[in-house]
Amino acid sequence: MRKNYIFLLLLFWIIIPAIGQEKAIEKPIPEPQVFSSTQNVRINGVNHSLKTRAGTMLLRDENNEPIALHGFTAYFKEDGPSKRPIIFSFNGGPGSSSYWLHMGVMGPKRVVVNDPGYTKAAPYELVNNDYSILDIADVVMMDPIGTGLSVPVGKAEGKDFWGVDQDIRAISLFIMQFLKEYDRLQSPKYLLGESYGTMRNAGVMKYLLDKGYALNGVVMVSAVFDIRSLAFPVQESTSYLVHFPTYATTAWYHDKLKNKNPNLEAFVDEVRKFTEEEYLPALFKGGRLSDSEKARVAEKLERYAGVSKDTWLRSNLRITAREFFNELMREDGMTVGRLDSRFIGINPMPQNQFAITDPQSDAISPAYTAGFLDYFHRDLGVSKDLTYKTSAYASPGFRWDWSHKGNEGWGSMISINTAIDMADAMNKDPNVKVLIMNGYYDLATVFYGVEHTIDQMNLRPEIRDNIIMTYYEAGHMMYTHMPSLIKFKTDLEDFIKDTMK
Repeated sequence: MRKNYIFLLLLFWIIIPAIGQEKAIEKPIPEPQVFSSTQNVRINGVNHSLKTRAGTMLLRDENNEPIALHGFTAYFKEDGPSKRPIIFSFNGGPGSSSYWLHMGVMGPKRVVVNDPGYTKAAPYELVNNDYSILDIADVVMMDPIGTGLSVPVGKAEGKDFWGVDQDIRAISLFIMQFLKEYDRLQSPKYLLGESYGTMRNAGVMKYLLDKGYALNGVVMVSAVFDIRSLAFPVQESTSYLVHFPTYATTAWYHDKLKNKNPNLEAFVDEVRKFTEEEYLPALFKGGRLSDSEKARVAEKLERYAGVSKDTWLRSNLRITAREFFNELMREDGMTVGRLDSRFIGINPMPQNQFAITDPQSDAISPAYTAGFLDYFHRDLGVSKDLTYKTSAYASPGFRWDWSHKGNEGWGSMISINTAIDMADAMNKDPNVKVLIMNGYYDLATVFYGVEHTIDQMNLRPEIRDNIIMTYYEAGHMMYTHMPSLIKFKTDLEDFIKDTMK
């Protein structure tokens, strides 16, 4: 009897774990859901009817195994095969969904905000987007895994998507499979990414090309490719140098300069010249810089950026962006925005070295969030049983892997640079063009940092000419500023038409 009991016990230990493992392997794959509707947009006096699909697509890996339900919203002029341009668009983060671009500039409706002030609470105003690109191109808004409705399935986990290379692969797989699913392989193809989405773009354009998918154009909104330009690493001057022109434009905007040049573009050129010819050599000399030389440079730093000479001297001619947010308007009890330095907000702790909030984000986020969710569920008809995640930051285990193939051995995330991917793709395909859209008041991804990165890409002149730079008197999300929104549409339309010639 005892032997039988031991045998049954052993059998229990063997079978039960095996059953558990079998269930894990055979975990059911949720069915993708797509909600269809017809949306309308009026552009330049012409009404456009759009066949809209919002929901998820089953994403498979290279071995045809299901790995995710990938969320998207697609606007088509017509169903089936088409040679109309198609734009795949996403925001950044990393870990942000695409609702900012969706409701700011790309979709048929946009959220109205009180730029550059604080938008009042609901009801928020959603209006026809007169400046959408939907009159000349179809648009697919993409939500990376962990955002929107996008979730891992099967054996896949979040970590399989949360990293520089993992993200590039997943986004590329979605684009390739979407083009096949919706019969758009022959359509002119574009990417449009914002912020970290531009770092993603650089990797995706190489990945797709290497798989045989050539792009007609790539649009970078508020770009960054080299993390060094943002990180302010110890004993490294690049971040301080590339941020300085945006410190200057911010001070110019807020009238913190004496006898300022009234022409912003001419002023920026003047600051670029000072940065390259005087500020850079001073930082390079470091401890060899004499007191008199340091004082002269500090005086010019005050002249161009509004922060006092004494502050520059105390900080050894180096002020980080987080310090500048608080320092410029400290005496006024205010702090300036990171995403858009035109925005100002109350500084509750003016004695702090660093800012503790971003006025631009505080000012517009509620309007975008509530406005989009209302549109997503009511207008697009997406089931209210589904939860749209505006970001992945609250997802269990969310942590970004900053390693990147091609950057091995560089040491840390501050060395990650996908400009090498963009250069590789542009050299392999000399027809592809890149539009980079920069905000003069963007202190999150500074325009001079992008210019510096492009200058270091070692491109032949004819390839370098395929990069078009445009500038806006606004910040990171330049489309919240009406004159910049109008210019955004014109620049994007011209770019697409040029690449279609």
